[in-house]
Amino acid sequence: MIPDIFSWLLDPAHWSGSDGIPARTVEHLWYSGLSMVLACLIAIPAGLAIGHTGRGRFLAVNLAGAARAIPSLGLLYLMVLWLFPKLAGDSAFLVPSLIVLVVLAIPPILAGAYSGVEGVDPAARDAAKGMGMTGMQVLRRVEVPCALPLLFSGVRSATLQVIATATLAAIAGTGGLGRFIIDGQKVREFPQMASGAILVAVLALLVDLLMSLVQRFVVSPGLSTPRVSSSRRSRAARTAPAGNTPVDVEIDQSGRTVDAPAR
Repeated sequence: MIPDIFSWLLDPAHWSGSDGIPARTVEHLWYSGLSMVLACLIAIPAGLAIGHTGRGRFLAVNLAGAARAIPSLGLLYLMVLWLFPKLAGDSAFLVPSLIVLVVLAIPPILAGAYSGVEGVDPAARDAAKGMGMTGMQVLRRVEVPCALPLLFSGVRSATLQVIATATLAAIAGTGGLGRFIIDGQKVREFPQMASGAILVAVLALLVDLLMSLVQRFVVSPGLSTPRVSSSRRSRAARTAPAGNTPVDVEIDQSGRTVDAPAR
């Protein structure tokens, strides 16, 4: 069976035309990218506002949990039945799929945004206020940069879920890599179905790798490396040997104290 899958993937006929692998991949990325942009426009401002003000967290957490519990396929059928008579052309198939993907992407992005802002060191926030910064300046210059690791984590998680779930868009009559799975199921062609699933998985991994590289360049290195707490530093200072020979004490990444040459 595995040789049949490779034969299907390597067949030149499947790499050309409007229903070939490159065209379907572009469609899949278009649906996923548009859904992520819409979800970010909704979830990131809301999450930052919740984390900054502390208001609405209970409501946001419960709404996000309810959105996670909604079956994507059931919601897709509901949106198709509701919107299909009201829309015309390709939008009758595209809009229901986008709604499902946006609802799926909002919870992890929202959680990453408000958790990142809530996790900012209060001392950094107080220092910014002491310098005379307004609330918006504190949010923009202190809280958002410090929240980027968790914010990126939420966006990456949502992206993986959207790319995987975008295969359902084929059920609504649109394109994407899900067409290989749906069309293969209709004619009982297992190599085509398996190839479609493999292509979706590879696409998700490549996109996640790209986003990890972007995160590496955008997020400050100081926020990505483990920090040593002040209590550990004080304990390390107490363990420094007494005497006339000056010895500095450092802490390695595992948390152990090590002697360092005097400076």
